[in-house]
Amino acid sequence: MPDPARARRLAKRISTIVASAIEYEIKDPRLTGVTITDAKVTNDLHDATLFYTVLGSSLADEPDYAGAAAALDKAKGVLRSKVGASLGVRFTPTLAFERDTVPDTAVRMEELLARARAADEDLARVREGARHAGDADPYRIDGVRDIGGDREEIDAIDAEDTGDRDRQGD
Repeated sequence: MPDPARARRLAKRISTIVASAIEYEIKDPRLTGVTITDAKVTNDLHDATLFYTVLGSSLADEPDYAGAAAALDKAKGVLRSKVGASLGVRFTPTLAFERDTVPDTAVRMEELLARARAADEDLARVREGARHAGDADPYRIDGVRDIGGDREEIDAIDAEDTGDRDRQGD
């Protein structure tokens, strides 16, 4: 019977063990900028997928994704042995490494948001001195006004208004 909570706990423990081993025990120079970001373990606890990112040595350098993938593939057996020794479970999960694309996606989203903000600022600058085209009341027809949904001619309404006032004064 699969236990998802146990799988999550095991995934967290595996990611900690592997990250520690990469940082302190494995001496491959291609793994210097590798960071384990997440781990997923299947519910049957037989397979673990570890997600990693690679940081460049400086801001101008492009990370060596191919070198990091090759180094992780080469160190997979050693890392699995360390995970098995540290976990104490009956079956040590197989390890698979996948590059985490979330940081790349986040950078792309930030670029898109910056472009949208710039477009909004341009639109706000254009709108500052703008006026609406046409009349303020584009539905008004000369000589006719709308009273309570009925359109009547202004002259007829004015004649009624003056007649009523004259009668009230009598």
